[in-house]
Amino acid sequence: MTTHEKAIEPVTVVLSELVKPEQINEYEQWVSGINQAVSEFLGFKGVDIIRPRDPKHPEYVVIVRFDTSENLKAWQESDICHSWIKKSDDIVTRESHTSNANGLELWFTLRNNVHPLTKPPAFYKLVILGILAVYPLVLFTNLLLDPVLKSVPYLFGVFLSVVAICILMTYPVLPWLEKALSFWLYPLPNKHND
Repeated sequence: MTTHEKAIEPVTVVLSELVKPEQINEYEQWVSGINQAVSEFLGFKGVDIIRPRDPKHPEYVVIVRFDTSENLKAWQESDICHSWIKKSDDIVTRESHTSNANGLELWFTLRNNVHPLTKPPAFYKLVILGILAVYPLVLFTNLLLDPVLKSVPYLFGVFLSVVAICILMTYPVLPWLEKALSFWLYPLPNKHND
């Protein structure tokens, strides 16, 4: 692997926007338009939108992925991006909070952005989430890589398994698990008085 190849890493941007409740339809149109615009830029890899669960607190989280930080920077500094951001001024009630992340950093950042008003999940829930993510991936990667692992030294085989597991955990396993279990990880406050 050359130095140039080693330096190229995918990059993810996580944006959180608090939308005026009466302008959710306008925001949906805006986010559709900006997503179309960003998709035409070099290096764009995809976008995910996490919509609010609580209508009284309509906070959207937008996750944008680019192949390199240079291509992301080209989008962020473009006139098209600035124009679309300006169009959102009357729709959002709080300036967008943006954070760049790559690899597993994303999930620490995302947890804080998706549920800023709730307590972090209990430690035991994070342990269970980790087991649910890692155990099936260990079985899957060992089964998939078995022919390769038999023909390489043990420590190198473990390394290959870890790389495969980390890639799959970062995307798509952790996003899917966190979304599927969000009701349990981040329960809405109890509205009944005890």
